[in-house]
Amino acid sequence: KLLARLEGRSSLKNLEPYLFAEEGSPVHGDVIEFHGPEGTGKTEMLYHLIARCIIPKSGGGLEVEVMFIDTDYHFDMLRLVTILEHRLAQRTEEMIKQCLGRLFLVNCNSSTQLLLTLYSLENMFCTHPSLCLLILDSISAFYWIDRSNGGESLNLQEMNLKKCANFLEKLVREHYLALFATTQTLMQKSTNSAENFFPLKLQHETDTDYRPYLCKSWQQMVTHRIFFSKQSNSGNSKGFTVISCHLKRNHVVKRSFSVAECGVQF
Repeated sequence: KLLARLEGRSSLKNLEPYLFAEEGSPVHGDVIEFHGPEGTGKTEMLYHLIARCIIPKSGGGLEVEVMFIDTDYHFDMLRLVTILEHRLAQRTEEMIKQCLGRLFLVNCNSSTQLLLTLYSLENMFCTHPSLCLLILDSISAFYWIDRSNGGESLNLQEMNLKKCANFLEKLVREHYLALFATTQTLMQKSTNSAENFFPLKLQHETDTDYRPYLCKSWQQMVTHRIFFSKQSNSGNSKGFTVISCHLKRNHVVKRSFSVAECGVQF
């Protein structure tokens, strides 16, 4: 029975072709990290992906369920509703409610609460075969608090996040999910920072100001890393760039997008 439910997970192949390199679209088991400074369009891109998922197939969506874990308390339901209203042919209240019925929203205010939340959600993934996408915005929210609470010991500083990462990896693998998580740019790039995390080809092509700071358990899980930045040369304050790296296949794709009232536009 469980296997039948898991096999019922819908494909996310058409989630957003523009965001991924050719043949690099997320499949069940992938972990995609959105990385960039605040205000570079990461959360707007998440709203875009949520809308793609929860809109019915008849309206051009994937009609799958999404679990959104909000650690920054930034989630804006009205913003998502606005995007849905622009994208749905039938803009009835009933249709919006049906779409939002496919979204599960959870708030967490500490890494301990995040860990307990993940444990408690496992049963939900078993009982909801159309729940394909897990979003965590952001996984770096408790970094400084955990560092402070851990004192001098790196093990204590990273303990909760390590447990979260290990359990996320188990959830994603055993329940055939795709995980999207955001991380903020908290560190300045050091001279050799990217070397251990990118093959040479990717280092050259990404040219991003990236310095990994989360625990190794998390770094090793990530299959795609997508860098977000503001377009400096455009007069348009809503113009953004993404550099999407498929870490296992050494694919890199660079795209521009803008954010309008109707959401992300490529």
